[in-house]
Amino acid sequence: MRAAVRRAVLALALCLNAAQAQVDVSIESADLSRGPGLMLKGFWFEAAASGPAPAVVLLHGCDGPYDTKGLLSVRTREYAALLNRAGLHALVLDSLTPRGEKQICTQRNRVRLITQAHRRLDALAALDWLAEKPEVDASRLGLLGWSHGGSAVLAVTNERHEDLAGGHRMPSFGVAFYPGCEAELRRGYESHSRVLLLLGEADDWTPAAPCRRLAARTCPTASIRARACTWAAMCRPCSARASG
Repeated sequence: MRAAVRRAVLALALCLNAAQAQVDVSIESADLSRGPGLMLKGFWFEAAASGPAPAVVLLHGCDGPYDTKGLLSVRTREYAALLNRAGLHALVLDSLTPRGEKQICTQRNRVRLITQAHRRLDALAALDWLAEKPEVDASRLGLLGWSHGGSAVLAVTNERHEDLAGGHRMPSFGVAFYPGCEAELRRGYESHSRVLLLLGEADDWTPAAPCRRLAARTCPTASIRARACTWAAMCRPCSARASG
């Protein structure tokens, strides 16, 4: 057992060390609800690439991107390392602390101070920021989000939102872990981005059923794939999935 634990710790250390040095950056949000100049905190992980490479914006859940010590969470750093190893740049975005919040999980959905409209405008600003960097291939930008951040992936890629007509750079792909799909399902979802939904079959916080319906209704106008997993199992292909 101890040997297995040591191997797991070593594997985690190698994974975290695979990411390039973390660079703190500031990005001005496209959200003007509090006036201009809202500066978001970002953390840039540059891949070791020989030329312009794809880049992904990482969107945290309702608990924010940090651990209890105020450092980027292990999961966040693991995914940055994973993307870097695959040759993709990673940009972690913090939408909470610049607005005076540490978490919004305990706030009821209807009274949350930070909404999907805010997250969408933050993500659009991050995509624009990435597109200006010479080391980034602006034609291959993506989003990856968890829960509240997963819902933000859908909110950004749904072209029915009016604020997407402002000339912002759009992602070519998105990955949403256990997103809430009800809002975009009611609105109607249209997108030219390829989107992968990774769902928790037993999830009672963000249920899988609305996401299945969203995936089924958008085919073939959008390229969405839905994959489900239980809490204890790794995500695997499910029989009910739709793609364009």
